[in-house]
Amino acid sequence: MDDIIFGKNSVLEALENQEREINKILISNSVHTDGKIARIKELCKNQGVIFQFVAKEKFTQYNEYNHQGVIAQVSPIKYTELEDFLSKEHHNSSVVMLDGVEDAHNLGAIIRTCVCAGVEAVIIPARRSVQVNSVVEKTSAGAINHIQIIKVNSPVSALQQMQEHNWWVIAAEANAKDNYYDVNYIDMNFVLVMGAEHAGVSKSIIKLSDFQIKIPMLRDFNSLNVSNALSAIIFETVRQKCIKKDK
Repeated sequence: MDDIIFGKNSVLEALENQEREINKILISNSVHTDGKIARIKELCKNQGVIFQFVAKEKFTQYNEYNHQGVIAQVSPIKYTELEDFLSKEHHNSSVVMLDGVEDAHNLGAIIRTCVCAGVEAVIIPARRSVQVNSVVEKTSAGAINHIQIIKVNSPVSALQQMQEHNWWVIAAEANAKDNYYDVNYIDMNFVLVMGAEHAGVSKSIIKLSDFQIKIPMLRDFNSLNVSNALSAIIFETVRQKCIKKDK
């Protein structure tokens, strides 16, 4: 399992070397807190790595490995820092932020679509969201290697930071007044926020967004998969850019 590191020593070494991008560290509640566990927790706090104490049943699937009650979930890619992304010049660029999307197949499909549509980056929260793993990599058909993936601790703070750098925030919201094709996406940098299929975009993000858009439904059956909804919206922005380019 290439996206998992097992055991206290191996996890500790990965944290100390900082050569691999760690999504999260899981520690069994049944593990005695010794010097190595304390050091793992210390390094996680210093490096901003999420660690979580979980029931020992969570480790059942890893019983064939000598995990010692500690595993690290590793990303196959290096995440981009938001500050580094914003430090570069952008013109008529697009970014997609996912708010609470927890399915790895959805994330992989979304990343694949974003690469095809020329999106510059995908932003995911560090918590309550699926992280980039081997399933995401496979579902994206390798597209994760052709786009910047940014992980943030606070989506709201990240969006506020982007607004300060002249990015417009567009939230997909089922009850929005405007249809997605009524917005002019030309000549602006924008970040499109897509929410989880059931919860949608959080109220705090809706409140700070500059635009709210919806996909009109011809039947009372609001059941578009988030990756399908993203495709419809993002390729409308591509259509508008192509029309302008042809004029």
